[in-house]
Amino acid sequence: MIEESKEIIVLGAIKHGIKKFDKIQKITQIDPEELHSILEYLEKKEFIQVEEKKGWFGKKIEIITTEKGAKEVDEQVQKLQTKWGQMATIYKTGDKEKLKQEMDENKSFLPTMMFFGVMDMMMFSMMFSMMGMAMSDYVPAESMPEGGEPGMDDGSTDGGMDDGGGFDFDIGF
Repeated sequence: MIEESKEIIVLGAIKHGIKKFDKIQKITQIDPEELHSILEYLEKKEFIQVEEKKGWFGKKIEIITTEKGAKEVDEQVQKLQTKWGQMATIYKTGDKEKLKQEMDENKSFLPTMMFFGVMDMMMFSMMFSMMGMAMSDYVPAESMPEGGEPGMDDGSTDGGMDDGGGFDFDIGF
């Protein structure tokens, strides 16, 4: 059972096909020394295994999840979805104090929820507006989606459609 959010983020990245140390480091934003110790822990717990393969330029090392590791990611994501569902329900009731309490209790899980795409980013942003707080009070800047505060329209949520119902193409002129 994994308790640290960085460990489940690393395991999740590996489960979703990121197999090389440098790519895992880039996507998780974890410094190399800490990532190395996390990978050692995951290997010791038998959540991952390291495979050496022969390639054109010598041997290459790939990190893959074991069946046990894949199951752990699925269980952790299910727990995150349940926690997010509880926060969303509280938000819909309009109880600011209860929502703040729930977010305080789950503060360490918020970056993990973002990483796995468990939360509705628009609703998450509105939760902070309702409480009159900044998201940076709860989520470190490196964990926030690119482009600043969630809820900002970066074009990724509308399927390429503009407000008129047509397609919006950027052809580079």
